[in-house]
Amino acid sequence: MSRLVKESVLKTLLKMAVPMLGATFAMNAYNLTDTWFVSRLGTDSLAAMSFTFPVVMFLRFIMRGLGVGTMTSVAKEIGGHKKDNAAQLTTHSIFLNIILSGIILIIGLAVMKPLFMQLGAHGNVLDLTLSYMRIWYYGLAVISIQMMIIDIIIGTGSAKTASLLVITGTVLNFIFDPILIFGLFGFPKMGIQGAALATILSHFILLFLSLYLLHKKYCLISFRQFSLAKVLGSCRKILHIGLPSTLSSLLNPISIAVIIKIVADFGPAAVAACGVAGRIEMFAFMIPMTVGISLVPFTAQNYGASRFDRIEEARKGTVIFALSYGVIAAFIFLLIARPLAELFSNNEEVINVLVRYIYITCLGYGFLEVSRYAGFFMTGIHKPISAAILNIVRVVVFLIPLSFFGAKVFGLEGVFWGRLLTDISVGIISIIWAKKLLAVSCK
Repeated sequence: MSRLVKESVLKTLLKMAVPMLGATFAMNAYNLTDTWFVSRLGTDSLAAMSFTFPVVMFLRFIMRGLGVGTMTSVAKEIGGHKKDNAAQLTTHSIFLNIILSGIILIIGLAVMKPLFMQLGAHGNVLDLTLSYMRIWYYGLAVISIQMMIIDIIIGTGSAKTASLLVITGTVLNFIFDPILIFGLFGFPKMGIQGAALATILSHFILLFLSLYLLHKKYCLISFRQFSLAKVLGSCRKILHIGLPSTLSSLLNPISIAVIIKIVADFGPAAVAACGVAGRIEMFAFMIPMTVGISLVPFTAQNYGASRFDRIEEARKGTVIFALSYGVIAAFIFLLIARPLAELFSNNEEVINVLVRYIYITCLGYGFLEVSRYAGFFMTGIHKPISAAILNIVRVVVFLIPLSFFGAKVFGLEGVFWGRLLTDISVGIISIIWAKKLLAVSCK
């Protein structure tokens, strides 16, 4: 099963990245589909979706941290030809996920109203936001376990299977969205609640298929020698990677929440535009993201197999790729910013804010991807704390202070310029840091 340590680095990454292109497109289409259908309900509903975005990201990143911890640990065991250990880690991670999801559900329902009020949601927008999140919280366990299993399958090197599963989920969501949002085929019209329910239903169906494959095809479900001591041992291994990864990832939705709070002072149209921009922006990173998805399992398997030369070769190549792609992506987005904005709103104020956002921030896309890649390499060599520190530098030292300063001095556009300066500065730092860390850790 150690598929990622044999062929050339370029060929291995391509065999992982190309199939994941479909999955990455599907993941982005998933978010854009919800946003587009909800935008047909009006500006209030679109603004409500924008307020849910940082909180949903926050929760997804908590669970994704657990998935990264599991994937990295399992991939290392597979690279070291320890299949039984990999199966044990996988099985125990599911139980850990269920417990964590239950805790988040209880806390989330208790604090969601004051939380969204603090973010700036009021009146009808607040009511719509709460109605969406209430359904989403109840489906969190289904979403998080299904996401984690996809990560594990990627960790085995089976990118095609993982990609097909993600695409299937997007197709299901695309089918359920209009039916439940607008009340087609005799179903009640649920509005923004229908978007939340469509997400849960699509993940629910996919969860059963994913569990079947994990057990039958990959033989990574095992209850042999199942005991509390072994479960706790697996949890320690997973959380050694998962906790720093979670803490690092959580900074992203926290920073988005802070930015939305800043942007909210400029009106609902600004909030709606920035929410849509976050989803559109995902397409700018679609192709490089396919490479990024491959880096943690690739690095972890090669780390387990002591193939440090392959890790360094991949690091150099991905830096060149990310910067080159960033130049191309920026050129394209500068050309299509306005027609793209007009697809998601007919409100001229929303369109103008969205266009200004794209014009400024697209210039730093390549540097942003470089810093992400550096974090993936650090996690893959079991240095998750270094990856977390890198993200802390990005958010706490650069992004939030520069956004506050930009808003106070230059208005709404100052927030966008703060983001650009952050991406460029942290990208340069990450190149230097990752090179030195890999040189020390892989000796």
